[in-house]
Amino acid sequence: MRKKTLALLLSFATMAMMVGCGASEGAGSQTEGTATETAADSSEKVWQIATDTSFKPFEYTDDNGDFVGIDMDILAAVAEDQGFKYEVQVLGWDASIAACQAGQADGMIAGASITDERKDSGWIFSDGYYDANQSMAVEASSDIKGFDDLNGKSVAVKTGTMSASYAEELSKDYGFTVTYFEDSPTMYQAVVGGQVAACFDDTPIMASNIKDTGIAMKILDGTGNDPASYGFAIFNADNQELVDMFNAGLANIKASGKYDEIVAKYLGE
Repeated sequence: MRKKTLALLLSFATMAMMVGCGASEGAGSQTEGTATETAADSSEKVWQIATDTSFKPFEYTDDNGDFVGIDMDILAAVAEDQGFKYEVQVLGWDASIAACQAGQADGMIAGASITDERKDSGWIFSDGYYDANQSMAVEASSDIKGFDDLNGKSVAVKTGTMSASYAEELSKDYGFTVTYFEDSPTMYQAVVGGQVAACFDDTPIMASNIKDTGIAMKILDGTGNDPASYGFAIFNADNQELVDMFNAGLANIKASGKYDEIVAKYLGE
């Protein structure tokens, strides 16, 4: 009786071990599958890129209702070169910064000048992809010829931009006040409508708008500052991979001539 009982116990133990091994193997397969799925999910990541609403010729809506521009074409060419996927969030300048800082967007491309001040405040920039400066424009028939004629007047700038910083510094020496706008087109209309005496903005942006829209403004010679490079930006070091891919792709499209094609498409040779 004891031998039969012992045999039964041994049989049950053997079955338990087999079931246990089977469960262990199943668990191992499940873990391996999860790891594979995680790797696949990583390769399928869609980066969220924030941008301004209107900063022609770098980002703007064309006559067909398509959102286009130098920044958009560079981003597309870099993504194709590096093989990553992305979605563009058209938010506006301030909202783009806020979205990146809040983790709602991974990066930002919107004609953002690379400065030490921005780096110190948490911006992480790519290599520069375009050099531009800021200057002053007035209504086409205005008799304002330079900064000396601005005393006691109001000038327009776009909030949080290099042109705003430039105007703020000049206002201390030339006695004018600064009025802030959310986008360039609204700011230009304030100049043409006489609500402000002048505006400060990135020179190629104003030149492009004057040329393409015929808006009654003129850029004043001798009002520009030293040029600085535009850069792609992130605000979270965990997204450094995105900056690295942008830099590598930018170098490749410059070497291939694609970059020059993009710039020429919007600004001419």
